[in-house]
Amino acid sequence: MTRAIIADDEAHLSRFLQEQLTALWPELEIVHIAKNGIDAAAKIAELEPDVAFLDVQMPGYNGLEVAQGIEGSTRVVFVTAFDDYAVEAFDHAAIDYILKPVKTERLARTVERVKTELAKQTASGPEMPDAKLAETLHKLLTKAKAVPRLQYIRAAQGELMHQIPVEDVLFFQADDKYTVVQTTIGEYLIRTTITELAEQLDPAIFCQIHRSTLINLDQVAGTRRNSSSRLFVRIKGHARELPVSRAFVHLFKAM
Repeated sequence: MTRAIIADDEAHLSRFLQEQLTALWPELEIVHIAKNGIDAAAKIAELEPDVAFLDVQMPGYNGLEVAQGIEGSTRVVFVTAFDDYAVEAFDHAAIDYILKPVKTERLARTVERVKTELAKQTASGPEMPDAKLAETLHKLLTKAKAVPRLQYIRAAQGELMHQIPVEDVLFFQADDKYTVVQTTIGEYLIRTTITELAEQLDPAIFCQIHRSTLINLDQVAGTRRNSSSRLFVRIKGHARELPVSRAFVHLFKAM
């Protein structure tokens, strides 16, 4: 039986989508309904459903961030009120989308498309994530009006606030309610999210490697693959290795 997750912070929309999917695809098992992106990401990792219907705009992680962090073969359908540019990009990347308000006729076409894609996946075996999809998701997440690039980060360490030049930052990593700013000297805390930082930092220097991690490329010492072919980044002068989500592995092909 095909298994699916629905993620939307509006309960009535989740219920409507569940009812419509049940009518159009009786064999589909809805294994979880997530109320936010953090819940969706955790359940996708835990349950590894065949398909995830993700609202684009959710608290915690948005749908694009959840999609970027998927490690397995879960296919994604976005449920979105995004503009024409985003819809064109989704279509170009060969992933499906449903515009809000959800219409039964459009959802029926999506169901058939997902069935076809899952059948192909079953016949050919698990696929590696599409590099074009990863690139499209990255562009959608970072597309925004031009903003001045950050030169300094104002971050807390205990009761003290520090002004940290961005070139001194090794990496940023989301940690519960805060984002950790890691330097060679120590850790500092800010409330700015990884997504917001990615929009404000120079993309030629700072690269996202996971939905919760943004690294300084000038501080990369190298990469390593473990026995399961999982990729890790090694940072200069830092003992800890940072895992790379499969959606971002293509960024390190030359290393």
